[in-house]
Amino acid sequence: MLKAHTLLGLGVLVAAAAANRVLDECLRGNKKYTMNVVLLEDDTYEWSRPFVQAAVERAIEEDRRENDRHGIDFNLTANYNGFNTTMYNRQGCGSSTCEGVAILKMLHSNREIGCVMLGPSCTYATFQLVDDEIGLSLSIPVISAGSFGLSCNYKSKLTRILPPARKISDLLIHFVGEVLPFKPKWQNAYVYRKSVEDTTEDCFWYINALEAASANFARNVTRQMLRTEDSLRDVLTTTQRHSNIFILCGSPNDVVSVKSKLTSPIIEETLFILLDVYNPSYYVNVTSSQAMRDVLVITLPQRNYTKGPHWALNDTSVGWQINDYVAGYHDGALLFGKVLRERILSQRNPKRTLDVPLSDNPFGNASFYGMGGHYVLDKYGDRDVNFTIIYTSALTEKYEILAVFDTSLNKTRVVAVDPALHWKGGVLPDDRPENSEELNIQDVIMIVLSVSVIVASAIALIFYRQNRKERLMQKKWSHMDGQLFSPLDEKEVSLKIEEDRRKDSTYFSRRCRYDKKPVILKELKQTEGDFSEEQKIELNTLLGIDYYNLTKFYGTVKFEYNVFGVFELCQRGSLRYILNDKISYPDETFMDMEFKISVMYDIAKGMSYLHSSNIQVHGRLKSTNCVVDNRMVVKITDFGCHTILNPGRDLWTAPEHLRKNGVSQKGDVYSYAIIAHEIVMRRSPFYTQSCSNPAEKLYRVQFPTGMGFFRPDLNFEGTSEREIELCMLIRNCWDEDPERRPDFKKIELTLGKIFSNMHNQASETYMDNLIRRLQMYSRTLEHLVEERTSLYKAERDRADRLNFMLLPGPVVRSLKETGKVEPELFEEVTIYFSDIVGFTTLCHYSTPMEVVDMLNDIYKNFDSILDHHDVYKVETIGDAYMVASGLPNRNGDRHAVDIAHMALDMLSFVKTFELLHLPGIPLWIRIGVHSGPCAAGVVGHKMPRYCLFGDTVNTASRMESTGLPLRIHTSQSTINILQRTDCKFEYEKRGETYLKGKGKGMTYWLTGVAGNKYNLPTPPTAENFQRLQQDLAEMIVSSLEKRVDRDSSFKRTLSTKVHQRESSGSLQSDGLPEYFHLAVADPTSTFL
Repeated sequence: MLKAHTLLGLGVLVAAAAANRVLDECLRGNKKYTMNVVLLEDDTYEWSRPFVQAAVERAIEEDRRENDRHGIDFNLTANYNGFNTTMYNRQGCGSSTCEGVAILKMLHSNREIGCVMLGPSCTYATFQLVDDEIGLSLSIPVISAGSFGLSCNYKSKLTRILPPARKISDLLIHFVGEVLPFKPKWQNAYVYRKSVEDTTEDCFWYINALEAASANFARNVTRQMLRTEDSLRDVLTTTQRHSNIFILCGSPNDVVSVKSKLTSPIIEETLFILLDVYNPSYYVNVTSSQAMRDVLVITLPQRNYTKGPHWALNDTSVGWQINDYVAGYHDGALLFGKVLRERILSQRNPKRTLDVPLSDNPFGNASFYGMGGHYVLDKYGDRDVNFTIIYTSALTEKYEILAVFDTSLNKTRVVAVDPALHWKGGVLPDDRPENSEELNIQDVIMIVLSVSVIVASAIALIFYRQNRKERLMQKKWSHMDGQLFSPLDEKEVSLKIEEDRRKDSTYFSRRCRYDKKPVILKELKQTEGDFSEEQKIELNTLLGIDYYNLTKFYGTVKFEYNVFGVFELCQRGSLRYILNDKISYPDETFMDMEFKISVMYDIAKGMSYLHSSNIQVHGRLKSTNCVVDNRMVVKITDFGCHTILNPGRDLWTAPEHLRKNGVSQKGDVYSYAIIAHEIVMRRSPFYTQSCSNPAEKLYRVQFPTGMGFFRPDLNFEGTSEREIELCMLIRNCWDEDPERRPDFKKIELTLGKIFSNMHNQASETYMDNLIRRLQMYSRTLEHLVEERTSLYKAERDRADRLNFMLLPGPVVRSLKETGKVEPELFEEVTIYFSDIVGFTTLCHYSTPMEVVDMLNDIYKNFDSILDHHDVYKVETIGDAYMVASGLPNRNGDRHAVDIAHMALDMLSFVKTFELLHLPGIPLWIRIGVHSGPCAAGVVGHKMPRYCLFGDTVNTASRMESTGLPLRIHTSQSTINILQRTDCKFEYEKRGETYLKGKGKGMTYWLTGVAGNKYNLPTPPTAENFQRLQQDLAEMIVSSLEKRVDRDSSFKRTLSTKVHQRESSGSLQSDGLPEYFHLAVADPTSTFL
């Protein structure tokens, strides 16, 4: 006994030392703030910041004066951090789960963590801070004016200034069970819970403590919950009820509201126990009301802040209001200051005995005075209080104190010696109604017997009819309606791995949907669909199989080309596919030994059920017949139908069945061993290093040599004790003697034992293992999602780049956002047209591929020129090249300038360009430019194009068609715009030119820019240009003839043409044709 007391004393001293260490660290730490005040910012709750900050500041000032009185140079400081929940649907504490953690992290990053945290008052937020398993490992204590919930009980870092829910629960347990002069012992009660939206934070957690099935109140009191106001009103007006005692939390207004909606009077024996803990008005306005006559109120004792001028209820001078929550924050600061002061004094005078708590909670067992009265904290830091039980006197109709309950002793002290109670006899009513119309024991027995006879008769009738129906149906079979099958609409992202799986496997070839369930159609060897009687019985037997680890068979369906069996679809594919896919299902994070054992266990359970059913044997068991659903549950398929499906003869077939055809349960055990070897090794079926030929493996299994038997490689080296047990099980299952192989019941028990032994280790529980596996699987999924997301983003970016190459940026964005493009009118744009002179002749003497290559070379260079100007390429049609500027982005007068510069750059390029397949043949282009209004938009849905409409487009095209080679034909409107700019372009007046559909108009040749030397080709004269068409062919033939000299494979037909052309004498052998004698006279230039 002495030793036990010594150990207890040591424990108390260690706890006190830990608590003192927290205080010493605060005194030595030189913190920026000694208190971090955490609370709501909503301005609508009693513990919101506007009501609290002034109270905390007042407490700091009071503590400073007390320190000065003791000669202590230490002052409390505080910072204030709030969280706002007004943006949530459920405001206040209901949505403040992680805000306290977020504030603590912010304080840590700002290095502003103090010695203690005042608040939060919300249970959800506090629990995240102080729970040892879910919450943070706090180094500072928390003083909360709230945090009432049971989840915050017994936390060493938490001190609760206001009485928590466990104190209320203890009060009601003892008060209900006590026998007092004015009450009998109670055992039954109703507890009314209001909706979450209508209840306060304290009432929510107080009633929650009474409702929780595992809490003390539910274990000690037979209580029934009432969760709606309608159910409360129904019980109040009937004698057929569980109890006369109704416990609710709220205010007198809630009692008045319930009674005002009653349609019939309340039974006189009814007693309400109202938990109105934080309402001091019962001491201020003592006059009761008619509705409160049958109500006992449980509230806090009278507060200090309701007495005298020092604690004003409404201190308007500082703009704050006092309530129990505000007083709690104020008194929490006083408590912290008092404990620190006691610690400082004890360090100065070690021999002095002070009120330092002997608890692991630095504030446990403390007592002090504050706004809320006299505080006494228990060893866990929770406040003990003398709750006042108030009743309405039948004599005075005023509130009077009936009794006081001391939570530190859990005892009731009677105050009113002879209370004037409203109930019968002047005492509180019994918990059970007096006139309960209960059934006697004989009535109950008769009712039970009658119901039993009726139920037994109904079951017998149903059983008889079911058996009769089954006997008739066993010999009948009909195909399912093909119209009931629809395509399987899988709303999945078609990733590469999925497409590879569909490409490599026939398992996914006939998938569809039947009765909203995914199914797979498997071809049966019954082309006519007329089953024999034996086959019908077998199919009906298969139809009745329904087990978790067996695929469901739904029936057969006949289409024009064949008959198919309809089976449940497991969308992850076969087990063989899962084992092969080491990327999606890696060994180290997914397919570890525990998971492999669970896969083997699934197969063993399915086979155990199958062997005990009417089917009795599988006969075709292999890894491709084991399929996996989306929940990674392994199911067996292709069982039964022995008269329709022939037994297999493959690597999974037992040796006795290789020697003599047939099926047996022991043969299934052998097949299971081969599958288990695949699962454990993650190798190909029947893997051995000595042999890789399947035919040779079958031969050596069927005809063993010597004393040994040929089996897959299975080594015990480097394996653990559990893995050795598993390997021994596999070897027993593929034993040569079928009688020595275990059955599936034994296999199931052995695997269960191995799996259980893996979780008997002290280092990791089953739940720890499950959580670890889920975390590993989550990380694997995250990597896969990141990889697939990056692939998707790359493809999206490629598509966006392609769209921006085909359409203007604003148009693409409008199509992506709204799906359409509104047409737009542009007041002034400049349009450029060009085509290749003699393009028809060039095509005549070129192959189609040469024409494509030629245009590609030209347009690629044109496109690179466009990149240096603010222009938009509209389209190319054959040899025509169309460009516009001033749309879709307006650019003032720059559109004409950019088109002019671009046209000059293109002429400069043409001078140096050479056709690859026709060397020596120059490239001549005509250019036309015109400015004016234009409409633009996207027309149609198929292959949308950004098209231009208006007379300006037609005029620009006419300018090009009426121009001359190597000339930039410019309209008067374009020249006028260029004259408005600062660029000095050079041009020549061509004169009046007839434009089809427009009549005559003044046009110009654009020749350059003053001060900027363009390397432009010299255009031909008008007279030389007339001979272009007739001489171009001869030049091309001459170029081709020169190429023939270098290439002996020149076509004979082409040579014949060349000789015919030469005989005509039109081709000059001494040089270029005459039209290439260009005009070189310097024309008179006009500067813009």
